[in-house]
Amino acid sequence: MSVYKNDNFNERLTMAANARNAALAKFRARPEPDSAAVLARQEARKAISAARDARIAERKAAREAEAVRQAAEQAALAAEMEARAVEQAAREAEETARAAALAVAQKAARDARYAARQARRR
Repeated sequence: MSVYKNDNFNERLTMAANARNAALAKFRARPEPDSAAVLARQEARKAISAARDARIAERKAAREAEAVRQAAEQAALAAEMEARAVEQAAREAEETARAAALAVAQKAARDARYAARQARRR
C-alpha cells in the first residue's frame, strides 16, 4: 500500500488553505488576556509559586536550624573533650608530683639509713 496520494495542484492548494483557516480559527478561539479564565489561571499559578517559595524557605530554615544544632553539639563535645583533657592533665601532674614526693621521701630514708650505718661504724 502506497501512502503517497497523487493529488493535483488544486487539491493541495485547498488543503493548505484549510490548514491556514484552522490555525487562524484556533488563534481566534484563544481567550482574551483580561478574560476571567486567563486571570484565574494566572492567580492559580501565582498561588502555586507562592506555596513553592514557602516550602523552599521552610526547607532552608530547617537546614539552617540543623546546622546551628550540629554546631552547638560539636562545640559542646569539644568543650567536654577539653574538660576531660584538662582533668587528665591535672591527674597526670598530681601523679607526677606524688611520684616525685615519694622519690624524695625514699631518698631521705635511704640517706638516713646510710647516715645511721655510718654512725654505727664510727
